[in-house]
Amino acid sequence: MESVLERLWPRDQAQRLFVVFISLLLPAGAAALLLRMPALLGLPLLVLGVAVLLVDWRWVYYLLVFLLAFSREIGLPGGLSMDVPSEPLMLVLLGCFGVSVVLGKTHVPARFWAHPLVIIMALALLWSVVSTVFSVSPVKSVKYLLAKLWYIVPFVFVTLTIVRRPADVWRVVAFYVSSAVITVLYTASRHATKGFSFDSINWAIQPFYINHVIYGVVAAMLVPYAFYAARSPQPGLPRTLWRVALGILVFGVLLSYTRASILALPLAGLFYLVLRLRLTRLVLAGAAIAALSGASYFMSQHNYMLYAPDFEKTIFNGHNFEKHLEATYKLEDVSGMERVYRWVAAARMISEKPITGSGPSTFYPEYKRYTVKSFRTYVSDNPEKSTTHNYFLLQLAEQGLPGFLLFVVLFGTALVMVETLYHRTRSPQHQRVVLAAGLSLVIIIFHLLLNELVEVDKIGSFFYIALAILIRAESWIEEEEGKELVIKN
Repeated sequence: MESVLERLWPRDQAQRLFVVFISLLLPAGAAALLLRMPALLGLPLLVLGVAVLLVDWRWVYYLLVFLLAFSREIGLPGGLSMDVPSEPLMLVLLGCFGVSVVLGKTHVPARFWAHPLVIIMALALLWSVVSTVFSVSPVKSVKYLLAKLWYIVPFVFVTLTIVRRPADVWRVVAFYVSSAVITVLYTASRHATKGFSFDSINWAIQPFYINHVIYGVVAAMLVPYAFYAARSPQPGLPRTLWRVALGILVFGVLLSYTRASILALPLAGLFYLVLRLRLTRLVLAGAAIAALSGASYFMSQHNYMLYAPDFEKTIFNGHNFEKHLEATYKLEDVSGMERVYRWVAAARMISEKPITGSGPSTFYPEYKRYTVKSFRTYVSDNPEKSTTHNYFLLQLAEQGLPGFLLFVVLFGTALVMVETLYHRTRSPQHQRVVLAAGLSLVIIIFHLLLNELVEVDKIGSFFYIALAILIRAESWIEEEEGKELVIKN
C-alpha cells in the first residue's frame, strides 16, 4: 500500500502544491455549499499562498519592486495613510524574512549586520524611538516607526539576500524600470492630447503619481541605472532594451517639468567628476560649511525677514514653464516662497525643541503654530497636508539635532563609500554597479533639499536599495582583492 501511495505522490514540487490545493478545494467547496458560506472557498487560496511563501518568497520581492510605480496612497482612519499595494507587500516580506531567518533558511552574514551603514540606520531608528516618547502625536510617530521597519527590512536586508552577484542588481532594477517606463509612456500618451503643456502634467500622470515632482524624481533616479546597464560590453537585445528605457526615462524627466529633476541629471554628471578626482570629502565639508554659514546669517538679527515675499507678487505661471523659471530666480514663484514660509516655521520649531523635536511624522499641523505671517502665500492653507519641502529641516524639526546628524552621517558615509569602492575595484562590472547606485543616491539626496521623499514608497525604496547594493558591492570588491592577493602570492 505504501509503495502505491509513493508512486501516486508527485515528485515535482509544483505538482505537490497542486494536489494539496485540489485536496483542500474539494472539501472547502462542499462546505461552502452546505453551509452557504462562499468565504470558505478562500481558504484553499490562503493555504496555497502560505505554502508558496514558505517554499520561495523571493517572487514577492520582485512583485513589490515591479508594482512600486503603480502604487497609490489611500487614507486610513485617524488621519493615517498607506501605500497600496506596496506597503502590504512590504509587510508580507517582513514576515517572510523574519520567519525564514528564525527557521535558519535565510542567513545574513554577520559582516552585513555590523556594517557601518547598517549600524547608522539602527542608531537612527533607535533615536526615532526616543523622539517618539516625546512626540506631540504618539500615534503618528509609532506609525512612522513601523513604516521604517517594513521599509528597511525588505529594501535593505531582503535586497542583501537576493542580490548575490552584479547580474542580480540589473534584474532587480529591470523590474522597476520596466514598470516606470510603462507609466512614462502612459503619461506621454495622455500628455500629448494636451500638447505637452506645463499646466496639464499633473493631470497626465494620474492615477499613478501624486504630483509631477514624484514622477520626475522616479524617472531621474532610475536614469543612472539604465545608463550603466546600457553600457554593458555584451551586445544583444538586453542592452538595446536598456538604451530604449534610458531614452524614455530622460524624456520623462524633461517632460515632467520638474526643475529639480532636470537639474539633477547634469549634477549627477558633475558628481561623477568629483568621484574621479577624489573630492567627495572636500565637497561634503564645503556643503556643511555653506549650510552652517547660511543658517547663521539668516538667523542672526532676524536677517531672514529681509527676504519676506510680496504677497501680491508671488505667482504661479501654470501655463508657461519659462516664466515659471523666471519667477523662481526672482523669488516670485509661489511654490518656492511657500517653501520659505515653511522653512521659517521649521527653524522656529527647531529652536523650541532642538534635541527631541516634535516627534516623527508630526510636522503637519504642528508647524502652523510657528509660521510668520510675513512669509505667507495664497497657497499657505496647505489642504494637501504637505510638510517642509526640505528633508534635512524636517529631520531637525521632528527628531532634533541627533536625528538630523545621524541622517547626514548616513548619506555622507554612503557617498564616501561610493568614491572609495570606485577606486578600489579594477572590475568594470563592479564599477558600473557602484556608479549606478551612487549617482542614483546623489539624485535622491539632491531632491531632499526641496522635498521630503525618503518616506515615499516609490523613492524611499530605492534610497535603501542603493545602500544595500553598495554594501553588497563592497563584499564583491573584497573578494576580488582577495583573489588578486592569492594570485600575487
